[in-house]
Parts: sequence; C-alpha cells; structure tokens
Amino acid sequence: MRIITANLNGIRSAANKGFFEWMRAKKPDVVCVQETKAQEHQLDAALHYPEGYHAYFCDAEKKGYSGVAIYSRRKPDRVILGLGEGFEDMDAEGRFIQADFGQLSVVSLYMPSGSAKEERQQVKYSLMARLETRLAAMREDGRDYILCADWNIVHKEIDIKNFKSNQKNSGCLPEERAWLDKLFGPMGFVDAFRLVDPRPEQYTWWSNRGQAWANNVGWRIDFQVITPGLAERVKAASIYREQRFSDHAPLTIDYDYSL
Repeated sequence: MRIITANLNGIRSAANKGFFEWMRAKKPDVVCVQETKAQEHQLDAALHYPEGYHAYFCDAEKKGYSGVAIYSRRKPDRVILGLGEGFEDMDAEGRFIQADFGQLSVVSLYMPSGSAKEERQQVKYSLMARLETRLAAMREDGRDYILCADWNIVHKEIDIKNFKSNQKNSGCLPEERAWLDKLFGPMGFVDAFRLVDPRPEQYTWWSNRGQAWANNVGWRIDFQVITPGLAERVKAASIYREQRFSDHAPLTIDYDYSL
C-alpha cells in the first residue's frame, strides 16, 4: 500500500505544474492533500479528478484558503468531513478529512500556521490542546490510523536547517516541539518516516525567501503519523524533490498492508 501526503499550496497551481501526472505515475493507493486553496465547485473535472481515483474534499468557507482532500483507488467505506463538535472554528477552515477502509482510517490534516500573527499562534495552541482528546480516542478505538498531516511544526533539531536561529519562530517553538514529543511519546503515535530514514536534512518545506530551496534550507513539517500496530508494516519512505509542485515536497510511504 502506497500513501502520499502533499501540501500543494493551491491544488490548481500544483495541477498546472504536473502534480497529477506525477501522482498517477507513482500509482498510490491513497493521496492526502493539504491546502487545496479552492472549493470543489471551482475544480476542473479533467484536471483535478484523475482517472481511477475517488476524490473527496473538505473545503474552507473562505475562498482561496486552506482546505484538505483525499484521493483513493478504492472507494472508502466512509468519509468524515471535519472534526465535529468542539472544532467548529477549524472545520470552517477545512482542516480535517478522514476516509475509512475496513480496519484502516486515513486522515488528511492541516494544522494552522502561527507565523502570521500572535493571534493565529494562539489558535494553533488551542487546536493542539483540543486534538489531544481526539487523538487519545483514536488510540483507544482499536482501528489502524495513518494521519497525513502538515503539522506546521518541526520535531527535532535534525528536522530543520537552522535550529538555533528559529527557536522563537512559530513552527520551531519549544512548546510546539514538546507537543510532538508527547504525540510520539506518552500518546503512543509513531513518526512513520523516522522508522526507515534516520538521516538529518530530510526536509519537506522550504521558504520562498532567498535561496532556501536551492540551498536545502528547509523544515520537515509534513508527516505520516501512525498507530503503533502499523510500525512494523512501514517499508520505505521518500521525499520527492525532482520537480517542484509547491513550497512543500510530497512524502511517499510504502506499507506492507492491503486495503
């Protein structure tokens, strides 16, 4: 089973840059997209609905903003749009979609960025706190989960080029990284990528400022987060950098798992 997660920073822009041609060539079973920056009625059927895939969208109410999507070869047994009660603010921004296939749930999640202003950082902290209860429930419900997420947070020093100089910047704040420590510690979730690739400087996002992309001055903020029962099933992982579809790179992980 091959799963791809990709923040496209605009699905229409990424489509014009060849994302869906690349996707079809990779033959994934499920693709999780974040930051579609479009509402479904704005999408062109020929461009944004690749043949052989079912497509599901959770749009932001605000046009040209946020939004998540899931593409899958197999039709899901169930699709859940949004997090529901207690998350109305986040659901209005189109940040969560879940597709269930038998015992497996695949989620596309887009965490807010706090870099624009302090108010948005507080929104981010609020969502992190509320998600703990939901994530704990996921761990207890007996299902397998793969959370494909742009967390907008790096975890460790090896996940960012300039660790020391970013200590006061959103995405690298000690409180944020401590939350990922908790996620991958007491909460019992697993960073699938790090199971098979321990190397430093494996980034998924680069600022558009300066020569960040050319010089690989990046951040690893896109994850596939899994429940521990899937840990032994992670076989390979890769970050695709040969073409640039957005300011993020797609993360592909192969699992020994049949949908």
